[in-house]
Amino acid sequence: MAGQHFLQALVGRGPAAWRITVLAEEPRPAYDRVKLTSWFTGTTADQLSLWPDGFADDHGIDLTLDDPATAIDRTARTVTTRSGRTVPYDALVLATGSRPFVPPVPGHDTPGCFVYRTIEDLEAIRARAGAVGTGAVVGGGLLGLEAAGALRAMGLETHVVEFAPRLMAVQVDEGGGATLRRKIEELGVAVHTGAGAGGIEAGPDGTVSGMTLTDGGRIDTGLVVFSAGVRPRDELARACGLPVGERGGIVVDEACRTADPRILAIGECAQAADGRVYGLVAPAYAMAETAAAGLAGDAAAFTGADLATKLKLLGVDVASFGDAHGTGEGALEVLYANSREGVYKKLVVGPDGRLLGGVLVGDTESFDVLRPLAAAGTPLTTPPEHLVLPAPADGPPGPVTLPDEAVVCSCHNVSKATLRAAVTDGGCTDVAAVKRCTKAGTGCGSCVKMIGTIVDAELTSLGTPVDRGLCEHFAHTRAELFEIVRVKGITTFSRLLDEHGRGGEGCDVCKPVVGSVLATLNPELGNSVHILDGEQAALQDTNDHFLANLQRNGSYSVVPRVPGGEITPAGLITIGEIARDFGLYTKITGGQRIDMFGATVDQLPLIWRRLVDAGFESGHAYGKALRTVKSCVGQTWCRYGVQDSVALAIELELRYRGLRSPHKIKSAVSGCARECAEAQSKDFGVIATSAGWNLYVGGNGGMTPRHADLLLTDADHATLIRTIDRFLMFYIRTADRLERTAPWVERLEGGLDHLRDVIVDDSLGICGELDALMARHTSTYQDEWRATLEDPERLRRFVSFANAPGTPDPTVRFLPERGQIRPARTHEMAEVGTP
Repeated sequence: MAGQHFLQALVGRGPAAWRITVLAEEPRPAYDRVKLTSWFTGTTADQLSLWPDGFADDHGIDLTLDDPATAIDRTARTVTTRSGRTVPYDALVLATGSRPFVPPVPGHDTPGCFVYRTIEDLEAIRARAGAVGTGAVVGGGLLGLEAAGALRAMGLETHVVEFAPRLMAVQVDEGGGATLRRKIEELGVAVHTGAGAGGIEAGPDGTVSGMTLTDGGRIDTGLVVFSAGVRPRDELARACGLPVGERGGIVVDEACRTADPRILAIGECAQAADGRVYGLVAPAYAMAETAAAGLAGDAAAFTGADLATKLKLLGVDVASFGDAHGTGEGALEVLYANSREGVYKKLVVGPDGRLLGGVLVGDTESFDVLRPLAAAGTPLTTPPEHLVLPAPADGPPGPVTLPDEAVVCSCHNVSKATLRAAVTDGGCTDVAAVKRCTKAGTGCGSCVKMIGTIVDAELTSLGTPVDRGLCEHFAHTRAELFEIVRVKGITTFSRLLDEHGRGGEGCDVCKPVVGSVLATLNPELGNSVHILDGEQAALQDTNDHFLANLQRNGSYSVVPRVPGGEITPAGLITIGEIARDFGLYTKITGGQRIDMFGATVDQLPLIWRRLVDAGFESGHAYGKALRTVKSCVGQTWCRYGVQDSVALAIELELRYRGLRSPHKIKSAVSGCARECAEAQSKDFGVIATSAGWNLYVGGNGGMTPRHADLLLTDADHATLIRTIDRFLMFYIRTADRLERTAPWVERLEGGLDHLRDVIVDDSLGICGELDALMARHTSTYQDEWRATLEDPERLRRFVSFANAPGTPDPTVRFLPERGQIRPARTHEMAEVGTP
């Protein structure tokens, strides 16, 4: 990661002044090790990659994979690789990172023992996990607890062994460690502190069967992950005579230069000028930028870095910053502990009133404010106890109270002043623009919420209104309009506009939004549930108006529902015959159904008559509604499956079909942890476990991919269905216009934890209302196409020309291609002729 950031910083400084060669040890370019654990929940190696498409070609970089440097000849200024290749250099940057430390205990190399460092390591761990029932992690630090979370998610009985007297001994104190341990043990993970690995035992097959502990205990386990810290990869420097630190790390100065001015070292392999070896991403990035500046002829220095940490381990929020252990002279402690809620907070304050550091376990909401306050180095203007006690009714101190010099984004060292300048001087009016301008929030992403608060405050101070209204006709958001319609029982757009609008006739923004809200609430309001009845028909956009997707040449596509992707041979034949008879282009969609393209408006009822008669119904590909619930074949056919994923997918798709929402909804069900249905890239996805079902929410593919968050584990069928019901209805009730579930979950105050509180624990007392809304939907659902075919009035709209029914649109023309049809392009229209 340090090496990749160095490359991007160097090429970002202008036209190439250096010819760059990259020698990589692994078989793939740089990837995000910070998010490595997400690989277990479906993130692919490509999604983890930090190497942009075309990066090497765009910047003339010679990238060599799987051929690491093995020797440096400082006199000849060459590097020799494992394959024997010799590469000359004028400047050499070492970004070799670190290696996992494996305690030299007897049996540490027994098959079934692993480290937790690369994608290949994770592949091996998952393969072994499928054959055993118990796993143990040696090391209770950051990475060790991440590894434990991965083993637990794979269904293994999980143990954590930590030689220190508490978990995360470097980051948290005794009180924080006790709270962390209690919360992790509540999740079913066995914790062994004050004991180390004594030895690894092998079974009759030669693989791991158990581990003895230094306190005399023993764990029956078939898998051991060593995560007991790392050591700098400094062997190349040692071999060529460069100085290294007493405990490892290539010694560098403030410019990241070694004792040889032509050789630089950055990241975890380097001992910085302050004598530290940094193992966090922010210092590595800062060193990379310093090295890039030096090679570009600019002055820069790395003198040290913020070691603050904020993360979620096994679902437990943990953060530490500054002098978390209060080692400074005269340091005082301010404590708040609530064992009932599992919350522990400690602030370390200097005798002069400066905030020196702190530890947060169970509630890290105030971290975004506390860390910059500590970094600012100025006396607090707020009593420190107010910063740890539960927030008063008017809320805790927020980001707007931070000094301008406070660093908001530590990954890219962006201060509050820089963010404010992006708004006042750079003309940025939203978070997305500020991120593009400053890079803030593009690293780990933990500061995005605070950036939004600062941007809104700055816009307000400039007198620039932060208008959150839906459009020029409504000052309310979509969520507010939903509640107005529901509470006041408003049944028409015209009444809503008259009573709560800004005047006018409405527009292409507000009409479809209100149409969608009414479609959800129609059963409760007593309206017709068909979207083409009465005033509702005029509110629909082009696709809904004809219950089909408009294509680029004015033709439409037809997509019958195929629940769960399961279809009979007779169904396949029916679709094939219809496509043949109407001359339609056919394609299998990503949602496991068949799309037929090229239908004209007047053909739609004829096509759907045959589909409905054959038992098909609308797939709602045209609407902001549930699209599909994909599935793998599950335990019925697959030798790895542990549940019937197809049956559940069909049940879910039939339950939520026709459910109108702020944006389209996609889902999937996988029958095992191999995740063939890609459930974690969906708005809601389900993965089978041996004990039930794991529910993931807020995923998204497409232009802005996002992995879904784990909401439930090992849920039974009833709990799963009830929770999905509430998730969907809460989303429909509170999301903004055209907001997918992914940004909605990220935008929620409190994020996933708040969502869980609302729909699982009923913290707002609205679960009964959400349940009732879903019950009305399922009990009143009707297939829109069947209902349309049965109503002559509804059918009247399906004509290309109102004054000439039955006359096809002459501008819709096609040409043959690969045995099917395609739309004729503009320059081809003349040769096609009039149909």
